[in-house]
Order: sequence, then structure tokens, then C-alpha cells
Amino acid sequence: MSNRMVCREASHAGSWYTASGSQLNAQLEGWLSQAQSTAGPARAIIAPHAGYTYCGACAAHAYKQVDPSITRRVFILGPSHHVPLSRCALSPAEVYRTPLYDLRIDQKVYADLWKTGMFERMSLQTDEDEHSIEMHLPYTAKAMESGPFWFGIHYVFVDVSEMYECMLISFFFKGMGIIEQLDPISFSNYLKKYHNTICGRHPIGVLLNAVAELKKNGTDMNFSFLNYAQSSQCRNWSDSSVSYAAGALVVH
Repeated sequence: MSNRMVCREASHAGSWYTASGSQLNAQLEGWLSQAQSTAGPARAIIAPHAGYTYCGACAAHAYKQVDPSITRRVFILGPSHHVPLSRCALSPAEVYRTPLYDLRIDQKVYADLWKTGMFERMSLQTDEDEHSIEMHLPYTAKAMESGPFWFGIHYVFVDVSEMYECMLISFFFKGMGIIEQLDPISFSNYLKKYHNTICGRHPIGVLLNAVAELKKNGTDMNFSFLNYAQSSQCRNWSDSSVSYAAGALVVH
């Protein structure tokens, strides 16, 4: 019987971001150096997952708020763009490779989640085809490089649409403002009313509901967006653009 660990390869390295560890490190350091530590230390962040050419600089504003000295376990939630899922899914991967260094999954937490019966499993191939989680791995590795930690569980949620129509910036900012209110019901109503195809709407919904439960116990928290960017500028209604935003949740 083989004791070989199941490893998820950095399948989008070399296309969505550089496969060179040294170049990637320099790139991430450059973006992080341009961001300010204004909202940290963060207990949760929201960051984009597109190619780094488009959103690498934006994402840095969220990861700049991460303090590795107080973070011991990292959970990443992301949407599924290619495979419809009926619930949250767990990857079989035990190790996630990045051009910087490998990230190990906390197998005890993984087992505890699986025992709840509320998760399904995805194949390693499905995991490697998906980009939403992978685009956060190099930033996670970089932000946490000075502190020992366990990498959390890979959640993927139903979300198979990635097509965006041109939208007014004020329309997108309205959604950001509702997220900053940390009100899951208002966020759900916003999505139903405006049908905004926010790529990470399901992971964001999970975060907002988790925050709502913690607030019932008296935990004082606030969330603020720190940066907004677009893939291109819209000049008329026939144009299309993807919006990116980065923010952080702080516990007081």
C-alpha cells in the first residue's frame, strides 16, 4: 500500500500567473508593498480570483491585512465555475502545490467536516480544473510565510456563471456597501433584486451568516472594502468589464 500523499498541482501556473517561484515572489512583494495595513489584523478577507495581470494588485490590499503571528489555520472558500454542485465540496488533495512552497491540508478538520454529512467530494481533476481557490494559494503562502499554520479546507460552491455585462460602478458599490453591513438577509435580497453575478456570492453568503451567528454572542466586528478595480473601462452598454474588490473583516 502506498503512503504517497495526494497532491494538487499548481495547474494554472504559467498561464494565469507565473510559474517561476522567484518571479512570483517578487511580483507579490511588489504589490504588497504598495498596499497599506489599514484594517488589520484581519480575521477574514474577500479577494478576487482572476489572473494576476488583472487583479493581483487589488488582492494585495486584502492580504496586506493578514497577520501571520495570530493566524494558525486558514480556510479558503471559492465558487465552482465548471462543475455544478448541490452543496459544499471537499477536495481529496492533502497537499496544494504553489511555485513558492507547498501547503498542507489539516486532515483532522477535513475528517470532522466530512463526518457532518453536509459535504460532497470532488475529484482531484475537478479541483485542478478550477481556478478560484488556486489563485489564492500563492498569496496565502506569501502572507503566511513567517508563521507556522495549517491550510484549511477547500470549499467550492455552486456558481457556473462567469459572464458579466457592463454595469454602473454605483451599482457594484451598492453591493459592496451591503456586504460591509454584514447583513446576510440584505445581501440575499440584493442578489434577488439586481441579479448581480458576483462570482463569490455563495462564499460571501457563508461568511455573512457565520458573522451573524458570532454577533449573537456579542462579538464586535466590522468589514470594509479597501480596493476596487476593473478589467477594463465601460464606454457604452455593449462593453463588458469584470469588477474586482478586496476587503477585510476585523474583530474588535
